[in-house]
Amino acid sequence: MTAQNERVPGPAGRVPGQTERVAARHAIIDRRVNGENGSTGMDIAALLAATGTPSRTAIERTDAPAEATDTGATLPAASADSDPAPPADAAGSGVTMAPEPVSPGLTSRAERADGGVMATTESVGEGVSRRWGLDELATAITAIANRFSRTPLQADTDFFDAGGTSLDAVELVAALQRELDIHPDLDTVFFDARPRRLAQGWLADHPELLLPQTESPAEDHDDLAQLFADLSGADRLPLVAPPERVAPRRILLTGVTGFLGSHLLLDLLRHSDAHVVCLVRADDDNAAAERLEQALRRFALPWSREVLRRVTPLAGDLREPRLGLSGEQWKALAGEVDSIVNAAAAVDFLRGYPSLRRTNVLGPLTLAELACTSKPKPLHHISSLAVFNGAEAATLAEDEPTANVAALPIGYDRSKWAAEAVLRRAGEHGLVVTILRPGGIGSHPETGAHNPRDLNSGITAALLRFRTVPGFRNLNAAPVDWVSRVAAEIVGTPSAWGHTYHLTGPPTTLEQIVAETTLGGLGVRVQHWEQWCEDTVRAIEEGPVSELESLAQVLRSPVARTQLAAMVTAPPASADRTAAFVAARGLPAPATSGPAARGKMLAALAAAGPRPDAEPYLRFHETLTGTIGPVGDSADTQCDLRLTLSVAGGAQVFSARTLDVGGEFACARVHGEPLTVTGTAIVRPHEGIPLRHETRHPIMHYQLTLRDAAGGDWWLEGYKFAAARRRLVRQLGTQVIEIGRAGEPASYRGEVAVPMHTYLPDQIDGIEVDPSLPERQRRLAKLLWLSWFGGQLGKSLMEPVLRVGTDLLDLRRALRKEQGR
Repeated sequence: MTAQNERVPGPAGRVPGQTERVAARHAIIDRRVNGENGSTGMDIAALLAATGTPSRTAIERTDAPAEATDTGATLPAASADSDPAPPADAAGSGVTMAPEPVSPGLTSRAERADGGVMATTESVGEGVSRRWGLDELATAITAIANRFSRTPLQADTDFFDAGGTSLDAVELVAALQRELDIHPDLDTVFFDARPRRLAQGWLADHPELLLPQTESPAEDHDDLAQLFADLSGADRLPLVAPPERVAPRRILLTGVTGFLGSHLLLDLLRHSDAHVVCLVRADDDNAAAERLEQALRRFALPWSREVLRRVTPLAGDLREPRLGLSGEQWKALAGEVDSIVNAAAAVDFLRGYPSLRRTNVLGPLTLAELACTSKPKPLHHISSLAVFNGAEAATLAEDEPTANVAALPIGYDRSKWAAEAVLRRAGEHGLVVTILRPGGIGSHPETGAHNPRDLNSGITAALLRFRTVPGFRNLNAAPVDWVSRVAAEIVGTPSAWGHTYHLTGPPTTLEQIVAETTLGGLGVRVQHWEQWCEDTVRAIEEGPVSELESLAQVLRSPVARTQLAAMVTAPPASADRTAAFVAARGLPAPATSGPAARGKMLAALAAAGPRPDAEPYLRFHETLTGTIGPVGDSADTQCDLRLTLSVAGGAQVFSARTLDVGGEFACARVHGEPLTVTGTAIVRPHEGIPLRHETRHPIMHYQLTLRDAAGGDWWLEGYKFAAARRRLVRQLGTQVIEIGRAGEPASYRGEVAVPMHTYLPDQIDGIEVDPSLPERQRRLAKLLWLSWFGGQLGKSLMEPVLRVGTDLLDLRRALRKEQGR
């Protein structure tokens, strides 16, 4: 789900509305980050919440996968390019790719353990801080940034490319204002985190701080100019002949430690005879193998000697010229692989294009260079439906023109657009390029593996928790197992190469979501997306709900909300070419609708459980009266049960057939005062199979706890039975019960029944549905309940009759067999 927005870079290349922050906010960040004891370990979630600063990325400090799988929209976290890697070189081999000049600077965090550059503030006039030259300020920022990066960076190296995380960025901002008295905005750091660019931006915005006789720095944050400069790299690719159209035998796969990439690896191994070379960001091949194993195990995928036998882990870096390989390694790789699959991407829609371009644009360009080196090779690129954000098409068709790049709202969308543009230009040089565009990538239906940073997953979790959903037109998504299976089949089918495929299932509409969740007993409310954002953030904060904190951090960000806004107007994606290919190859359709998907939804609802303070989805009352007596004696004491049976969600009964029970029990023989009742009732327990030594079939099983005001406990167990006899309706209301002290055998036994005059007003007319639901949903919920519950009871009443019929048939067969002797 990606956003449509009118924003384009404003003056100085910044996105309007993102760069104005109050300096005092950063002072608070400074104090919170460093504290009185100098600790920097405070949780960024609490830090940002306290300061009111919108979070621009996920809060975990983690060694994230080197290649994050592109789902079109994710909860920002440690991105695809957050692992250790050397700073970028100026150019690649054979293809000039927008060189980034290297500036001198300090080179390691260890060398700065004593504080690095501690620039002091000079008073050059009232209210005016120290004055700087551009190179001097860039060097000072570089020195401080190196304390928080995982690998050394120079003045023209992106902070996130050097392994910086969002928490590191907060600490960097605090250190810059404390030590250099400059106050760059967090949004500015995310847009372009190269120290020289930060220096340029600050001095351009504060010319009074520029040293005299120093040339005014040019503000060159124009990411569109940088984007088109990057595209020109494809023009220097050589002309090549088409590759041989045969199934690949040795495949280079990038992004293998990401969510889609790891599943794609297994599908390539399962459904082809190919050997797969896996490019993994690591110090050496052994470390690459370890990272690969960890990634597969993290997503519940098998790892064995058989997998390793057909896989070659290769330590490299997609962001580097020639993938960070030596000349000999590059040449050998170009000669041995006969297909390239790029599933790697830096997936972070809060970073600007300049911060994402090395992984998302220059990386595919390097792979295109590899595809043209030695023998020609087909290149399969995992793109995203994000390239359509801002487009006005009624349907997102596979051959529909992508959006105007200036209309794309964020750097991530632009980087994906630029990657496709680069590869289209490469195709003009003879390269065979296949574009695969997923939308949202859902969890694996069998293992439950999912991408926890995926925005779709976060919204679904919030839906299950808070029973609300933002209004939208369409969700274009498919489960990861289907996306990877179809992608692997395309890679292995030469006749399918060279086209664009949308790896999405049939679009899911808001009406479908409401209908299926209503059927599941969820009863969601639909809100305008802005109101949904506000209410969801507030609910997470008030909870608190730690597992949804990442979603809250995203929803606090105005930029993230523009991404989410696409849900309101996003047109449906069509996948005619993909559908035809799937049908021709006999592949299954994605499980995105129909009974199978509904079953998954119900299972998810059951696993999610009810909110502690939630109004019951549905409830009704049940009154029972009768007599009990000591075990072994006749029943002689009147007792009454006044119960309320409730359902927190439809899945509670549809999957587990369980109802919550509360109420009151009154019986003078058990206790002088009424006892409080809590417990559960199970509909058709044991699937209606008779209990041991019983011929009656159980209709319902009550397991209740009775408690007095002093805390004394009793247990009550009751069964409603069906037998092959008349008075069927009476059987539905009669319950055989046993009662005993907690931890002791039964002391009392008896029978209670529902008075016939109370059945209709209590259990039919008296059904109450959550009043917060719309009236139409309340009516539907009541009808669904009566249909389901009546069906279960009817089945229970028929089971004894069917059993008698079966027994009679068995007896007849036995008699015939006996007579035939």
